[in-house]
Amino acid sequence: MEFPSPGRPMDLMFLLSWASHALRAEHATGLAELGISPRAYGVLLRAHGGGLTQRQIGEMCGVDKTTMVVTLDQLEADGLARRVPAPGDRRARLVELTPKGERVLDQARQVSARIEANVLAVLPEAERELFVRAIQRLVNERLSGQCGPAGSVC
Repeated sequence: MEFPSPGRPMDLMFLLSWASHALRAEHATGLAELGISPRAYGVLLRAHGGGLTQRQIGEMCGVDKTTMVVTLDQLEADGLARRVPAPGDRRARLVELTPKGERVLDQARQVSARIEANVLAVLPEAERELFVRAIQRLVNERLSGQCGPAGSVC
């Protein structure tokens, strides 16, 4: 692998992609110990508060309808979540966590926090919060699915 050097500019897209891939793989390994995937974790996390339909959760997770159905089928089969009719809309289903789902979500949050702390431990303590804030700002202000000046859509 060739890294940026004084004669070669930093390749931000490559670095972010590489970091994302490595972090995703580590996260998937940690969650696999709990019997869930990162996608299932995302669904459990968003369903935790209740009151959201499977469609809303799918949109929040960036998951298409078919994949969302498969994910929820697995979560239901594992006893982690259930779909219940939404009041006022016979076609919509709310996603609720079961008590077992709540416990697994708690454990998954601990796995995520441990991995995050381990990754950020490479940075000096004074830089950790700054790094996270900088990434959040990039995502919220520039990399949130829009590109170009003044939020023009690609």
